[in-house]
Parts: sequence; C-alpha cells; structure tokens
Amino acid sequence: MVLFLHATIITVNPAREVILDGYLLVRNDRIESIGKCPPPDNLSHAETIDCTGQIIIPGLINTHAHIVQSLLRGLAEDLPLHNWLCDAIWPLESNYADNDGYHAARLTITEMLKTGTTSFLDPMVTFRAGWEQVCRAVGEMGIRGCLGKLVKFEETNRQLSITDPRDRDLDGMSSLSLLRAHREYHGQHSGRLHVWAAAGTPRGAPARQYRGLGEVCASNSISITMHCAEAPADRNIFHDVYGCSAMEFIRDNKLCGQPVGDNHERRTHRLVLAHMVNLDLEVDLPLLAATETAVAHNPSSNLKLASGVAPVPSMLAISTPGTITIGLGTDGAPCANHYDMIQEMHLTAMLHKGVNHDAALVPAETALEMATINGARALGLEKDIGSLEVGKKADLVVLDPYGRGGVAAAPWHWEDPGGANAVTTIVHGCTGRDVTLVMVDGEILVRNGTLVHGGREKEREIIQCAQSAVKGIRSRSQEAGSKIEGTLKCGWTNV
Repeated sequence: MVLFLHATIITVNPAREVILDGYLLVRNDRIESIGKCPPPDNLSHAETIDCTGQIIIPGLINTHAHIVQSLLRGLAEDLPLHNWLCDAIWPLESNYADNDGYHAARLTITEMLKTGTTSFLDPMVTFRAGWEQVCRAVGEMGIRGCLGKLVKFEETNRQLSITDPRDRDLDGMSSLSLLRAHREYHGQHSGRLHVWAAAGTPRGAPARQYRGLGEVCASNSISITMHCAEAPADRNIFHDVYGCSAMEFIRDNKLCGQPVGDNHERRTHRLVLAHMVNLDLEVDLPLLAATETAVAHNPSSNLKLASGVAPVPSMLAISTPGTITIGLGTDGAPCANHYDMIQEMHLTAMLHKGVNHDAALVPAETALEMATINGARALGLEKDIGSLEVGKKADLVVLDPYGRGGVAAAPWHWEDPGGANAVTTIVHGCTGRDVTLVMVDGEILVRNGTLVHGGREKEREIIQCAQSAVKGIRSRSQEAGSKIEGTLKCGWTNV
C-alpha cells in the first residue's frame, strides 16, 4: 500500500473536485480511498509519502505519440509536411535496423514518464522499427501503451510527387500481420499493452483498401487510429481523388466503429483521428459527433509543420446529436521536439484564444480534461484511467511547482483557496520538469524526477544507445541515396 498525504488533488472526477490537504490510498494497482486529511486509521503499514505543497493529477494520456521518432529529434527542421515526410522522415524510418526501434521507444518512454505521461497511443509503429522490440520496451518500462500496428497501402500521388521508401516492406504491414500481432500481443504485460490498427492519411491509395481495413477491425474488435486532414493539400486530395470530405471518406469506408447492443453500450471498435486541421466544417463536424469519433489534437506539430490550426472550439461547441471527444498528443520528436504533455496543454489553452480573438476559449480546465479523462475516453479506457476515483487504476502524477528552485508558479499556495487555482498552476505555471513522482498500475516508476528502475545510470545508458542508433540510421540513409543530408543544413555553421 502507498499513502499520499497533504496533497492538493485534482481529481477530474465527474464533480471536478479539487481536494485541498487531501490523501490518496493505493492498494495493489487500484485507488482504494481518497478524500481530505486525516486518512482512515490503521494504515501504519502503508508506505507514506508526504506531498505537502505538491499537486497530484491523473496520469496524462498522450493520444498521438510516435514513440520511435525520438531518434530523429532536431532533424528535418523548417520543412512543410510533405517535404518533411518525403525528403526526411520516411527515408530515415526506412533505414531503421537491429535494435533502433527498441532504443527509440525506451528514450521516448523515459521522457514521457519523467514528464507525467502514463498512457499513450502510438499512431504508426513502422515495420523497420521492429514490432516485437517496441512491445518489449513498453513491457520493460512499465508504461501503459496502445500501439498502432501500421497497415500500409502503397503511397502514390503523381500530382504531389509522393513516394514512400517504406513501401518496400508492404508485406510486413498487411491486415494479416495486424491480426497476428493483435492475437499475440494484445493484453500483454498485465493488460498494459493494447494493440491497435494504424493507417496513414489517404493520398491516392484506393478507397476499397481502407474499407477493407475497417471491415477487418470491426470483425475482430481492433481499434483504429489514423492521420487525417493534416495539411491543406490533404483536403484537396479528399475532394479531387475521392470526391468527398474527410469524414465522408471515414463514414463511407466503415472506419468508424458501429454501436453494438440495444443500448449502444459498446462499439465494434474505437477510432481516433489525428490532426483534423483542414476540414469541411459544415459536413465534417456533425459527422464527427454522430459517429462518436475521437480527435487527437496536436497543436505543436501542426504549427511547426505549417499545417494550420485545428478547429477545436468549433468541435467543442458542436450542438448536433452526439459529442466530439478531443484528446491531446505531442506527435513525434522531429515535428514537436518534445513529448511533454504539460507544454502541450499550455499551448492548447493559449493558441485558440489568439487565433479566434476570444480569451474565453479553451480554459485551463478544458486543456487538462483533454489530457486526462478525454484521452481515456478516446482510448476506451475511461472506466480505468483518466481521473482519480476509488476503484480506478492507480495511474497518477505528483508535481512540485516549487521544487528544483522553481518560481514560475508563485504566488500559488496550497493553503490559499482564494488565490490562483491548482489547475491553472499546472497548465500555465509548470512543465514536465516539475514532475517528481509517477505511478502506473500502482507501481512507482519515477521518484524524485528519476527512473526508479536503474536511476540516472539507466537514463544515461538509454541516451547513449539512442545517440549511437541515430548515427547508424543517418549513415544508411546516405548510402541509400536519400536527400536527408540536404534537409539538415542551417544558416549557422558549427566550428
């Protein structure tokens, strides 16, 4: 048992309670009790953690994180999406080998854990990354992971000159390989590992191939995540190639899960669409709501790649039957440069105010909901994670706004209910560096800001392996004649 005492607890429960001077008791992998101090008697045998001056939040849920792209951080800067993909990212990903995917996944998961992420959805585990190796990394690191096994269709679009060197491995990215992976790996590591299907943005592949994927997933209860309507050119492709809008394509090709049972208590499968920036609003938003499709909002990535700004306020305000669940994602390291969900919350709560000239849009509380309970709903895990409630999984994060000499949260004080509130303090006054403790499934994985298993020595080893791996990837890419080296140059010179 672990007993957290004297914390400010942001529960994100249905009543949205923030408990001042609270306690939280964990037994095995579940929250057994939560409330205001003092806790129940007879808990002397529990490990006690004094959280005076600290804030406990639900574990953050990253609904769009390419976990094998951390090796590519800092490469392919200042490029629009299609050049970024064709000239840099796809050639690099096609040259992963040996344990590169394992080293990349460990690096990403370390960063996610140390910045407060306890669950994630990877939208595209590529063939060369090594599926088994990535699953092994999730198991070893203790995080809760939904891994999207890429089902790939040949990338052909003559108008955009799109080609994808990863297409040489199409046999390893088929629906059959997805079914094998789901049968073997789904539910591994005490239920922490979930196997999803992943698909890329439609850019010329026949629509029937996407319909086939939807049918396979519906028949086998395999959830899907898909990049969709990310760049301005993608909207044109839907119109010109497929003769429809983005959500009409999704609906017509059976990619969204269908209700099951008289009371629609469950669905054949979940669908999470990433980006959703360049939409036909009058058509796509009602369809998003009616189909109960979730969206992974990726503001950092969309800004850096000049894709635009997703119409999140319009999604939140939708008034047709049904609602749109919006989660948050960091995307990958080469298009956001970080996996810090607290930074992503801050940007989300700022961006839409400025773009829409409305200071009331997307308050801090909404941003935190996106990163917690909304993310859980998107993944179909809201009964277990996303909020701090009795009976739910013990996935939680402790932050110390004044730890490590921090002053950015001042003058917030845990004993002053009339001052700055704790939610605003987290979203706008903290970053992932303020995380001091992380628990997943009742196990403490980060303590005092450091990995519990292996400590600083393991963190250094993970970094060194990643540094060595990316050198090999770049070398193989050069030998294959890719244009990647041309994308790495900048106006400043190393001397």
